[in-house]
Amino acid sequence: MSNAPDNVRRWDGTSPGHYEVWYLTCNHVASQTGYWIRYTLEAPIGDGGAGGAGHAEPYAQLWFARFDARDPARTFALNRKFPIANMVATADPFSIAIAANTLLHDRMRGAIAGDGHDAAWDLRWTPAPRTHRQLPEVMYARGGLGETTVLTPNLDVALTGSITVDGQTLTFDGEPGGQTHLWGKKHAHQWAWGHCNAFDDHPGAALEALTVRLRRRGVTLPPLTIFSLYLDGEELAFNQFRHTPFNRAELGTGLYRFRAWSPLVRIEGEFSARPEDMVVAPYVDPDGEPSYCANTEIGDLRVTVSRRVGTRWREAARLVAPRRGHFEIGQRERDPAVVRDHVTLDG
Repeated sequence: MSNAPDNVRRWDGTSPGHYEVWYLTCNHVASQTGYWIRYTLEAPIGDGGAGGAGHAEPYAQLWFARFDARDPARTFALNRKFPIANMVATADPFSIAIAANTLLHDRMRGAIAGDGHDAAWDLRWTPAPRTHRQLPEVMYARGGLGETTVLTPNLDVALTGSITVDGQTLTFDGEPGGQTHLWGKKHAHQWAWGHCNAFDDHPGAALEALTVRLRRRGVTLPPLTIFSLYLDGEELAFNQFRHTPFNRAELGTGLYRFRAWSPLVRIEGEFSARPEDMVVAPYVDPDGEPSYCANTEIGDLRVTVSRRVGTRWREAARLVAPRRGHFEIGQRERDPAVVRDHVTLDG
């Protein structure tokens, strides 16, 4: 049975107070580059709030970022807004189109140019057999109970096709990628996200991690951390409410550490990146409140898995993904150490 319905657009086409995102991240291992491609929509509330930062009319947006581990000066990011009339969505079969830029359950094609750069992508994959759900299962009831709902229909897929940047074409022949769908009415007050499916010496391993801090009635709540690691045919899941008291995370500039514990398994991990390997994407919630997302697709990642044997902990696996860790830190104030902007082009 196909999991394509998990990609279908949730917005009803008219209601305000909604945002929705489909994104793909991937690495081209030989060139040590990483990519972040997003198709999004936003339906603001009124005029976008008292700050006027939002938009009265719904709109679609196309985003592209290329990260170069060998030469940070070649890292760049572009996005362009479109009137919502330029977005066409179908449910059966699933598809999203923003002008001539398309996303299907098994492929993605598009192009963007400006600010001295020209990029185009034409990528295909065999859909994953099942959807990864990051959140506690109850949070998916009634189309999503939280302010944001996220799931990953294609957590670990092999990409074929090409990405062309500034006249140079890179061929993808089984390169690792992942595709996610999220929707809601507001971003978390602060969040961290991490992903990897390109570990050294561990084919088939995949990690998805998320830490959020919510704000309620003027009070910022303690962070909640959830994650899953797929390793050697087993899902080591720490993503239900019963796990959160034992999960921990630490966030900083170019840093996302996480750890979890159960009676039999312990996992510790760390994403890290230089500030010059990150870009800041400016987001605006439907209510007009801004946030700033510092993202990279070429971070370093290390993960250690330990298992209890009798009364002792013993290391069972050590995973590393140099320059192939995908992660971001989002918050309401911009991190001044990350200076490269995701450039918004004129329509």
